[in-house]
Amino acid sequence: MKPIFTIHAGEYLVASHLEENFKDLKIWLPTSDTGVDLLVTNPKSSSHSQNSIRAVSLQVKFSKDFLGNKGGGKNTASSINSKIKAGGWWTFKYDKIEKSQADLWILVLYRFSHRDFDFVVIEPKQLLERYKKLSHTSGIIQSYVWVTKNGQCWETRGLGKAEQEAIATDVFKNPVRDLSQFLNNWQPLEKRVGL
Repeated sequence: MKPIFTIHAGEYLVASHLEENFKDLKIWLPTSDTGVDLLVTNPKSSSHSQNSIRAVSLQVKFSKDFLGNKGGGKNTASSINSKIKAGGWWTFKYDKIEKSQADLWILVLYRFSHRDFDFVVIEPKQLLERYKKLSHTSGIIQSYVWVTKNGQCWETRGLGKAEQEAIATDVFKNPVRDLSQFLNNWQPLEKRVGL
């Protein structure tokens, strides 16, 4: 029997996080697949305020942990694995990001060994701009995102071992690959719903 309604793990983790940390917000699930996974509203937001948007739509992308678990990454040195909190892997279609109707994309990195998670909260146009600068201008995009134990977040697809080691030791510098400003940063959502 095929279930009539399902919610995937990433959507559940995002909704639970929002309910726990933003108690006045309401979280809604769309009944059809439109590229929006969650709708978040603020019923207490003044409808007369010109600077406040009362709703924000979210596209949620979940990845199991590929690095921050007990086994570590198969192709990554243990000296690097020991300094990476979590590593996610996503396959995106360029045109899906480009045509996304969601206000924000949430990349969920869940570390099974510690049962904790991190969120990359980013506008689809910002995400697409980063991929363009990394020469992803069409087709399929393979994305590897790492979160270090020191709270940095990086797009790591295509990096060599020396660059991976630089990320692990917090000396890597590349503003296009640096996603740290989006890591667990819910301010774009707060602004849109008038918190």
